[in-house]
Amino acid sequence: MARKALKLASWTSMALAASGIYLYSNKYLDPNDFGAVRVGRAVATTAVISYDYLTSLKSVPYGSEEYLQLRSKIHDLFQSFDDTPLGTASLAQVHKAVLHDGRTVAVKVQHPKVRAQSSKDILLMEVLVLAVKQLFPEFEFMWLVDEAKKNLPLELDFLNEGRNAEKVSQMLKHFDFLKVPRIHWDLSTERVLLMEFVDGGQVNDRDYMERNKIDVNEISRHLGKMYSEMIFVNGFVHCDPHPGNVLVRKHPSTGKAEIVLLDHGLYQVLTEEFRLNYCHLWQSLIWTDMKRVKEYSQRLGAGDLYPLFACMLTARSWDSVNRGISQAPVTATEDLEIRNNAANYLPQISHLLNHVPRQMLLILKTNDLLRGIEAALGTRASASSFLNMSRCCIRALAEHKKKNTCSFFRRTQISFSEAFNLWQINLHELILRVKGLKLANRVLALICWLFPAPL
Repeated sequence: MARKALKLASWTSMALAASGIYLYSNKYLDPNDFGAVRVGRAVATTAVISYDYLTSLKSVPYGSEEYLQLRSKIHDLFQSFDDTPLGTASLAQVHKAVLHDGRTVAVKVQHPKVRAQSSKDILLMEVLVLAVKQLFPEFEFMWLVDEAKKNLPLELDFLNEGRNAEKVSQMLKHFDFLKVPRIHWDLSTERVLLMEFVDGGQVNDRDYMERNKIDVNEISRHLGKMYSEMIFVNGFVHCDPHPGNVLVRKHPSTGKAEIVLLDHGLYQVLTEEFRLNYCHLWQSLIWTDMKRVKEYSQRLGAGDLYPLFACMLTARSWDSVNRGISQAPVTATEDLEIRNNAANYLPQISHLLNHVPRQMLLILKTNDLLRGIEAALGTRASASSFLNMSRCCIRALAEHKKKNTCSFFRRTQISFSEAFNLWQINLHELILRVKGLKLANRVLALICWLFPAPL
């Protein structure tokens, strides 16, 4: 293990140095290869999760003492147990098994020596980050080490993961399209987690959805609703929605499309101040209130870099942010504009990530992963998704106001205002649907006129 870590550290330091030199010198940099927004999101994502790779183990060494002890108990606990893991990640791997009462379960087993090695790997990461800082003072990544120190111990406690799963299941129980596997507490420990086995295809597998007649647009909308509720209303956010952790399936009984949310080790708990500022910021972005975009971006630590911050959050150009992100999807011209301006923003992106609240880092990572899913499905954020976000913001802000007033008249006034704002959004969405239907009918009529049916 020590040799593997040393080898990995050597390759990581070389990669960091080479990447830094390549980007910093810009001698061979083709602006079309990068986008300022994409680079910003990539930096955030890579930095926040890179400690996973410093602690990665490809598989459990089957000859180890720990494995043999576990294997000796398998027949006592399970009717059957698949030796080949369903999936292997940096901290654990998952096996399918059947209990003696016939229930099929997923068994998540932590890799041996991960806990013992994790503190050494974080120290190694700290040394590498400091080395990069010496070579390139403009790029500040010390916050990466701070995040690793905070998050890794939580991810290593599988009982904490089980509690997170139950909390989010209860929190989002009103979404009938969401499935969170039940935890078997009587057979779970800090290093072994038993949960209900739920099968399905990965959320970015468009072919799987087409074969099973699952509407990709419906799944994309459900995913947006789910995460808007977590971020804006509850402030308790599942921060690892990569495709392996988000499955889709048709419910065995109802046949309705369902999202299965797995791996609940990494959550971000948002403070009320952060959550409300973030609500205000997104409301301002959606309704193109640029004065408030500046105000709430600065409250969230963006300072004078608030235009870049808005672009990173929305994955749109500053011109599109000014015109309204819900007005039109991204165009090829906008995409090219973002790419051509990439290299100029790298030092500012680094500075920005070092100064925003730590809570923002995992939110940026989550946004990046969700947009990756949208890109794979071909369902870029639509006006409807922005309207769903706005609904959550309105509800969250109204609830905060009602909680902080003792006046019955004021609470009633807030409730009426909330209902009216939600009604306005519903009306706006209805108008958009009618316009879309009229456009579709016109296209259909044009096709029939161009290609009349044979007599």
